[in-house]
Amino acid sequence: MAKKHQGACACGAVTFEFDTDPDFVANCYCKDCQKAAGGSMATFFAVPEDDFTLLSGQPKSFHYIANSGNGLDRNFCPECGSRLFTSNLQAFPGAVFVAIGSLTNADHIAPKLEMFTSRRLDWTSALDVPQFAGMPA
Repeated sequence: MAKKHQGACACGAVTFEFDTDPDFVANCYCKDCQKAAGGSMATFFAVPEDDFTLLSGQPKSFHYIANSGNGLDRNFCPECGSRLFTSNLQAFPGAVFVAIGSLTNADHIAPKLEMFTSRRLDWTSALDVPQFAGMPA
């Protein structure tokens, strides 16, 4: 039986699913996320690793050491290059951080906080959610 939420890369080679309704949904303006997303920020959310199921394809991962000094693996489609999820996060063991743009339907998932707002580009505006200059405590 299919899980509640599905995601895929742009070409459909890599697909995944999970049941957890995200409760930690963040816009992150840190330089690491800006570079990874190729934009002014990245929007992602956490799901338990044991709920995350890779259905098809084999994402390529890039091990990265963030400015915090913690390691993580950014996973993307080796065919189309779509960023999909982040795994093996030293700072968040047992969690997978899913890029919101990889979901088949993300209309019902909205950011609940913005973090590293000290790095927000001047031309972007804050949402009406809690704001954190750095990592939320």
